[in-house]
Amino acid sequence: MSAADTKAAGPPVPVPPDPQAIGKSSPDDDAPRVQKRKRKKGELLPYFLILPAIVAIAAVYLYPLGKTVVMSFQDMGRRELWSGEPAPWVGFEQFTNILGDPEFWWVTFRTVVFMAICVTLTMGIGLLVALLMRKLTTWVRLVLTACLIAAWSMPLMVAASIFRFMADSDYGLINTLIAKVAGEDWLGHNWYLNPVQGFGIITLLVVWGAIPFVVVTLYAALTQVPQELEEAAALDGASAYGIYKFVTWPVIKPVFVMVTTLSVIWDFNVFGQIWLLRGNKPEPEYETLGLYSYSKAFESTSFSQGSAIALITVLLLSGVAVYYLRQLMKTGEVE
Repeated sequence: MSAADTKAAGPPVPVPPDPQAIGKSSPDDDAPRVQKRKRKKGELLPYFLILPAIVAIAAVYLYPLGKTVVMSFQDMGRRELWSGEPAPWVGFEQFTNILGDPEFWWVTFRTVVFMAICVTLTMGIGLLVALLMRKLTTWVRLVLTACLIAAWSMPLMVAASIFRFMADSDYGLINTLIAKVAGEDWLGHNWYLNPVQGFGIITLLVVWGAIPFVVVTLYAALTQVPQELEEAAALDGASAYGIYKFVTWPVIKPVFVMVTTLSVIWDFNVFGQIWLLRGNKPEPEYETLGLYSYSKAFESTSFSQGSAIALITVLLLSGVAVYYLRQLMKTGEVE
């Protein structure tokens, strides 16, 4: 074919589409749709797996919380509890009565001070023990870890019984040891007559039970500190404090903050330790917010008032819980 023939031929004529082929797709076009459909089914699988746990948590936590909120706006007493009659609605009356009661603010102040002392001692001693574990030999560290786990696994009732015996006025180990140093006047000393001394014994029990978790967690964080960075800082002339401040602390700080936040929540809600050490009937001077709510609900038979105090406690701790979740998100544990 010559060039003239090629120019005369003109542009190619388009072929009309086959009517039967319209609306049909090739196997290659169907493959992405099938993969997308399978991928959607696979994405729902984790939610189906955690659905039983969500239902259990809702039944154990959400329903009681909802019931507490409803009761805090009612006036439920012993008559409504036993007869099943609906309790009258009083709105915010329970909250105004509580917030206007000076005793509530004294109990709140006592709870905050007690929590701050317990958290400070727990985190301070726990951090020191965790740092000490890095310097120990392997078998000594294993023995210490076993002792910590044994103390951690001890039931609260058993631990409280041991501390009650240690602080006993007649046969207590604490009085016996102090009497050998300060004189026999300490024999027969009752630690619980003075609330400050009594809270000292309670603080020892709380800190003793919380230290194992703090030590194990912080030691696990310390194992993530690169040793080559510490060795390089030491070769550059940094002191032990400088190595800790500029190398060790930045690595363990996120874990330390999260453990501290958990300790604040736990120590703010201390109940069993005080209840058991005071013989299941704590004096008003030993009441924290949890015990105060319990006494209002069951001893004064004002269940709505006890529910309102419990709800106020939840609101006070909600800020701490939000801060804890933010720390989790910063460390990448929650995406």
